[in-house]
Amino acid sequence: MTQAYSGGCQCGAIRYRFTQSPSGAHICHCRMCQKAFGAFYAPLVGGPRDSFEITRGALGTFMSSDQAERGFCPRCGTPLTFRYIDSDRISVSIGSLDNLEAFPPEDQHGIESRLSWVNDLGHLPDHPPTEGENEHADFIQSTNHQHPDHDTERWPE
Repeated sequence: MTQAYSGGCQCGAIRYRFTQSPSGAHICHCRMCQKAFGAFYAPLVGGPRDSFEITRGALGTFMSSDQAERGFCPRCGTPLTFRYIDSDRISVSIGSLDNLEAFPPEDQHGIESRLSWVNDLGHLPDHPPTEGENEHADFIQSTNHQHPDHDTERWPE
């Protein structure tokens, strides 16, 4: 059996897989990626389009330029894919993969839009949770509607 590299959105309506290991993990600081992810940068990794398939649901798409299409879950809004329309590669958001630890970014793109303080984020002090925050986190976990980090026959179960 061929190893698959799978992932999906937060709600589980969209699932996908690569049939070969994605490569070229990077973060993109361009303003389009910042807005598309609602974040300081977009972590992406990709592979050949013919090794990628949607296994559940259907992507919503947005043409963020005349050359680039972004895919997302129309139900929960999770950003999932990025592709240049004339390329044979497609990228996925690293955070949407089931095993995101396996794809550490190798380089940075779009650095002309990188925020001046983003490189210092790893040096911020850790903030241990307070007693009230632990109770809040426990409640959130007990009412979790997020899809698990593995393929399921159906969702919700």
